[in-house]
Formats: sequence, C-alpha cells, structure tokens
Amino acid sequence: MRIIEVESYEKLSALAADIIAGQVLLKPDCVLGLATGSSPLGTYANLVKRYEGGLLDFSRVRTVNLDEYCGLKGNDPQSYRYFMDKNLFDRVNVDKESTHLPDGSAPDMEAECSRYEALVESLGWPDLQLLGIGHNGHIGFNEPEDVFHAAVHTVKLTESTIKANSRLFDKPEDVPTSAITMGVGAIMKAKRVLLIAGADKAEIVERAFQGPVTPRVPASVLQLHKDATVILSKA
Repeated sequence: MRIIEVESYEKLSALAADIIAGQVLLKPDCVLGLATGSSPLGTYANLVKRYEGGLLDFSRVRTVNLDEYCGLKGNDPQSYRYFMDKNLFDRVNVDKESTHLPDGSAPDMEAECSRYEALVESLGWPDLQLLGIGHNGHIGFNEPEDVFHAAVHTVKLTESTIKANSRLFDKPEDVPTSAITMGVGAIMKAKRVLLIAGADKAEIVERAFQGPVTPRVPASVLQLHKDATVILSKA
C-alpha cells in the first residue's frame, strides 16, 4: 500500500485524475470503478477538463459505481446516477449505456443485488477502483459491522452516515436510511484501488491503514490489497 500526502485538495484531485487518465490511456476500454460524494468532485472536474482539451477519450470506457440509495430513481436529483451524470457522464463522451449503477428503485432488492454483482463480474471487475472513505471508515456503503460482507448487498445506514449525508438534502427526514452497495469482497477484486481523502479524514485514514484489519473499520481491508494507493490532502 502506498500513502501519498499532498498539500491541498486541488493537488489531490489533480493527482487522482492523473492516475485515472493514465489508466484510460493505457487501456481505452478499461473498466473504471467510480465513487460519489464530495471527495471525487475535484477529480471528476479535472477529468472533464482533460477531455475538453482533447487529452482523454472516454468513448470505449465502461464504468461501474459502488452504490446507490434504496428508494431513489435515477432521475432523482439526490440519486447517485444523477450525481454521476451531472458531474462526469454528461460532460464527456462516455457511452451512457456503458455506465452502470445499482438500481435503487428496483422492486426486488435481493434480485437487484444478484443482477448487479453478475453484471460487474461479466465486465471483469474494475481495472481501477476509485474510493472515498467515511469518517467511520466505511467504503462504498460498507458500514462498521462484526463481519466483512463479500457480495453486493443492501445495508441500513448508520446514524453518522445519515447525518453526514443530510447536508445534501432539504430536510433530514428526506435522507434515505438504506442503500445497495458493492461488498468489501467485490471491491477487493478490483485490479487497482485508489482511495482519496481530505484533511478532515486524516484520523480515520490513520486508523484504517496503520491499525489492525477489522470490519469495525471497513477500509482497513485495503491493507490486504495487492495494489492500493491512498492520497491524503494535508489541507
């Protein structure tokens, strides 16, 4: 595992974009595993700039996202599909049919978990998986528990996660309380992992990557990945 400290969020975003762009240039039809939340916004903005400057071609790229809220349709402004369309997919030349997220509005969530796991497996798992990290150590929506979950599954969100996400909703009661997420086992199948974290995550980054591997800090499992990089911003 490599841990890289940079001076600012801007440098973090530029470096993360460098790594992702390198993957796309190396393998134009690569599978990118993508994440949502505030951490990757700068990275996506950097990728858009490179596309607009003629430096990147996403036309053959396939993407899979980690997670989605249960109960939200893809056109809901709070859904992760909407987030990805707004911040990346609608701004580059990726084929929208090649961008995949779990369906949070599926009538049968157990069946949707199986469908999404099979879809990601059929693509060959991500060549590069981008991750953020929650203040409680979650990756995707794998919350602290007594065991690691391997497969795509549904999860009830912790109070701390609901509170952290409430800033994005008009009313706290509008925040979904459950989600569908790729499991830790699925995340570990990515060929390369890139985790980005702002200065406010320094404490949990230390716990996750300097402490023991434990499902109580889900991100700690990345210590066991064969090719994991963490970029941490000092400010």
